[in-house]
Amino acid sequence: MKALVFEGIKNAKVKDVSEPTINHDGVLLKVKANGVCRSDWHKWIGDIPITNPILGHEMSGVIEEVGRNIKNFKKGDRVIVPFSGGDGTCRHCQAGNSHLCDSYVIPGTGYPGGYGEYVAVPLGDLNVMHLPEEVSFTDAAALGCRFMTAFHGVADQVKVHPGEWVAIYGCGGVGLSAVNIATAMGANVIAVDVNEENLNLAKQMGAIFTINPKDVDPIEGIKELTNGGASVSIDALGIKETCVNSIMSLNKRGRHLQIGLTTKREAGYIPIPVDHMVRNEIQFITSLGMPSHRFSSMISLVAQGRLTPSKMVNREISLSEVTSIFEAMSNYSATGTFVVTKFD
Repeated sequence: MKALVFEGIKNAKVKDVSEPTINHDGVLLKVKANGVCRSDWHKWIGDIPITNPILGHEMSGVIEEVGRNIKNFKKGDRVIVPFSGGDGTCRHCQAGNSHLCDSYVIPGTGYPGGYGEYVAVPLGDLNVMHLPEEVSFTDAAALGCRFMTAFHGVADQVKVHPGEWVAIYGCGGVGLSAVNIATAMGANVIAVDVNEENLNLAKQMGAIFTINPKDVDPIEGIKELTNGGASVSIDALGIKETCVNSIMSLNKRGRHLQIGLTTKREAGYIPIPVDHMVRNEIQFITSLGMPSHRFSSMISLVAQGRLTPSKMVNREISLSEVTSIFEAMSNYSATGTFVVTKFD
């Protein structure tokens, strides 16, 4: 089969590799679509170590084969693979937090991922979800980790309420997802990004106002629009500037949601204005993936048309185009999301 093999920093090539095999508890997926994620870029650029040469964790497709112990799926089923999988046995899985599983059952990390034509998903009954006919493979891949993480963050972690002001820094995949989800929950969304095309896309996803920091100080702009500050702010990028600006854009008792991972420059650490946060009772909240039991709630909203991941898909691409998308991510010129549907 064809796969994009990551051999080192900024070094990935399309190669012929052996088709994976499954055990009694696994399922073999023929990948129909796989999203290109900024998390993959973090590995390609060297921010995060590569633990598996075939990345890709935003995949949908058709079941090609099932192990003899599989009860919930059969050959030909349309499915999506949540990126934050679990083994079902650790204390976190048993508490309903499979996305925090100690075994780290993540495609592209714990096992070869969706930049290959076929993927062997371990513990298939736990780590694969049925995909309704109303949701296309491309839309499902566009959900990827971006929509899952944003949905869990917006709905479960900061618990956005109708009528609240929500400021979102960074309008890449996860930021645009957060715009769409917060809007669907009845919030008033302000999107912040240095890329005008991303801001235009944010409007299509539901943002009421947009701010380009090249033209307007985003903190002052948000405070003016919201009469004192947002109720919720989200850093969907993960650099020092967006994290601190997000915190400083909040009103008293505001909730900051950190979704974006840091780059090599920050190396996992960002100084935050603790005294300001204490004086104003500002909360700092994080989000990673989404527990599997919440997945059906998100998918049903997509099937109903209330969430619209297809609006942020820029175009479908081939495996050989992935690295050019990473290059565009490096200079913040990539707009929307890209989905691999051609394995050449």
